[in-house]
Amino acid sequence: MQSNFRVEVHDGEAVVLDVTGELDLASSPILEQELESSAVKSASLVIVDLRHLEFMDSTGLSVLVRAHQRAVESGTQFAVIKGPQQVQRLLTLTGVAERLTLADSPEELL
Repeated sequence: MQSNFRVEVHDGEAVVLDVTGELDLASSPILEQELESSAVKSASLVIVDLRHLEFMDSTGLSVLVRAHQRAVESGTQFAVIKGPQQVQRLLTLTGVAERLTLADSPEELL
C-alpha cells in the first residue's frame, strides 16, 4: 500500500530526499528512481531523511545499501538522517547503521 509514500527532493548545498510513509516492496522503486536521478548523481552530498518514515522493511534497506555503494564508487558523500525507532532498529540489527553516515538532522551534515 504505497498511497501514503512520498519522496520530496530538495536541492541546495546538498540534495536531500525527504522520505515519508512506508518504505517497502511496493514503494522502494520510487525511492530507487529518485536516487538515480540526474540531480542526485551530480550532487557532492546526498542526504536521505528518514525522520518521516512510518515503516521500512528489508527492501527499503536494500535501496539504501545500494545507494550508499553507488555513492562510494562515484566519490559522492552519502548520509542518512535517523528515522523512528523501528527504522533505526532495522538499521542496527542488520549492521547497516555501522556502514552509513548517520545524523539527527540535515543541518549537522552541512
